[in-house]
Amino acid sequence: MGRECISLQLGQAGCQIGSSLWELYLLEHAIGNDGMVSPLIREANERMFENAYDTIFNETEHGQLVPRSVFADLEPTVCDEIRSGPIRAIFNPSQIVSGKEDASNCYARGYYTIGRDLIDEVMENIRKQAECCDCIQSFFVFHSFGGGTGSGFASLVLDNIAAEFSAKSRLACAVYPSPRISTAIVEPYNSVLLTHTSMENMDVVFLMDNEAMYQLCRARLKIERPSYINLNQLIAQVASTITCSLRFSGSLNVDLSEFQTNLVPFPRIHFPVTAFSPIRTPEQAYHESNSCRQITEQAFSKDNLFLKCNPSHGRYMACGLLYRGDLIPKEVNDAIADIKNKRTVQFVNWCPTGFKVGINHRLPVVVPGSDMAVTNRSLCVLSNNTAIGEAWHNLDLKFDKLWSKRAFVHWYVNECMEEGEFSEARENLAMLEQDYQSAFDMGRDEPDDTEF
Repeated sequence: MGRECISLQLGQAGCQIGSSLWELYLLEHAIGNDGMVSPLIREANERMFENAYDTIFNETEHGQLVPRSVFADLEPTVCDEIRSGPIRAIFNPSQIVSGKEDASNCYARGYYTIGRDLIDEVMENIRKQAECCDCIQSFFVFHSFGGGTGSGFASLVLDNIAAEFSAKSRLACAVYPSPRISTAIVEPYNSVLLTHTSMENMDVVFLMDNEAMYQLCRARLKIERPSYINLNQLIAQVASTITCSLRFSGSLNVDLSEFQTNLVPFPRIHFPVTAFSPIRTPEQAYHESNSCRQITEQAFSKDNLFLKCNPSHGRYMACGLLYRGDLIPKEVNDAIADIKNKRTVQFVNWCPTGFKVGINHRLPVVVPGSDMAVTNRSLCVLSNNTAIGEAWHNLDLKFDKLWSKRAFVHWYVNECMEEGEFSEARENLAMLEQDYQSAFDMGRDEPDDTEF
């Protein structure tokens, strides 16, 4: 039985992340930029892992591997870059859908007006991808919270997917608004509206923000002026690790559906934050060891988080550790025991186990020319911490400042959106803040005498 995963890249951020991710996938599977793979490599891959390509690729009768993916943006610039880029030959032209007029950073344009003109074509492409699958396991969505397409159009697509494929898991890697860096003044409006409308339509959303990743690039990779390419390559490493156990064999494989089961203690608290290690330059790699214990300790440092929040201000409700490369289970168990003994990771009292572990033996790969060093092992941490409530609180404060003066609201109302939807969305976010606070309060009511 297949375990296919369909990737959806929506908006400028989603499409650019998707381009970096598929470039990485091709390298990991030793597939050429034309979608072809040599018979010897194919035989070796399939000997190690049955159906190594089927999860994310659909094979044509000519032997070409075509990504199970759809790119969509309301304006053509980014899609045109992919159509003319180095990996353009692997995509079916119909998989890349673009409109002629963008959402202008307005959620309402993406959801109510401009997006409606494109939704039928996008859904038709998604249906075609689904028909080529034996058994879809999940949809993996890439988008941003703050953009008009990433918020409004993504919300519209998720509404349709939830209606047509309600039994399938829906996961997302989403670029969350940064505390101090913003690309749009109305970002708080778009983010709150998206969270409100897609709350019931998403199972797990992995959060990351540009500010945290900029700091990672400066501090760890010594890049003075990081570009979006640098950031997207970091996100691609995380997304690749999340799907790795579907594509390659390991001691402990983790299904995408298991993330939902193990990382989401309550339906609404489904926003884990990501961390990755090691992130270092090739020069550092020559002078630093890369033990399992070290990369585990680094991954739990707040400086390695892809979201600006401090885990020590809250407690962990669940944590997924996805190890990759030259590792054995005993090393992993020792590293986790060390983390527990140091008490650097405080769990809520009502979660006795805490850790979900995956071990995959496929070595990590980096794109040629990347600032990241090639390494023989890596770790991606997906943690659901009550401290993420701080990020929602900061977003709500920004929303309240704009909303108190009804600033920029007319742009949304002019696009067929009712003003009352702002109030509904804000109330929903206030409830989400309260959900995180309640989870934290429950975790400290009783003495912490849990034995792991």
